[in-house]
Amino acid sequence: MQDALLSRRADSVVVLDFETTGLSPRQGDRAIEVGAVKLYQGEVVERFQELMNPGRRISPFIEDYTGISNRMLHHARSCEAVMSDFADFLGDANLVAHNASFDRRFLEAELSRIGRSCSENYGCSLLLTRRVYPQAPSHRLSALVAYRQISAAGRFHRALADAEMTGDLWMQALATLAQDHGVQAPGFAWIQRLSRVSKHKLPAYLKAASGVTDASTAASGVANA
Repeated sequence: MQDALLSRRADSVVVLDFETTGLSPRQGDRAIEVGAVKLYQGEVVERFQELMNPGRRISPFIEDYTGISNRMLHHARSCEAVMSDFADFLGDANLVAHNASFDRRFLEAELSRIGRSCSENYGCSLLLTRRVYPQAPSHRLSALVAYRQISAAGRFHRALADAEMTGDLWMQALATLAQDHGVQAPGFAWIQRLSRVSKHKLPAYLKAASGVTDASTAASGVANA
């Protein structure tokens, strides 16, 4: 089952983003907003966005950082109710986020509270762009959006806007791989490995995949690069 999911095309994923009360669910922080776009062969086919009430007030810093107020959250559904619907939205899709380790921690923590789970397959647009655009002045989402001249989808640090822009960035990186390196329709697992490959092995890794047109082949053809 895992192999089948990983061999799916890298342009058919759910791109997600969380806004939260802080940095760590282990320290008791909770999600306050989730946003996501579902991509199928590079096209947005569905969206999800909702605020969620964490059961306590958020700090003035978080209000200013996100633009999400305590008043807005007072009228929102509970984290548990929202995450149940979000789990249904995710299904078994491969997942993408910018700095994915952060969003993964909150996704898994919130789903565990309601006894739900989702795919364990994550792609990170931050790591991918470090390999595809090493010359970028910064690999923060806002900097990459400016660098790649991506249209802003809304205010940064609102979940759906960040997910939309991350999705655009993800697709631009895939297009650059096709145009500059001849890597066509790579599989999700291949992109995961590309994100982790060392810089000195990167040219050989890309060369080995040049001209690949089948997602499953791209996913497995250069594992030892």
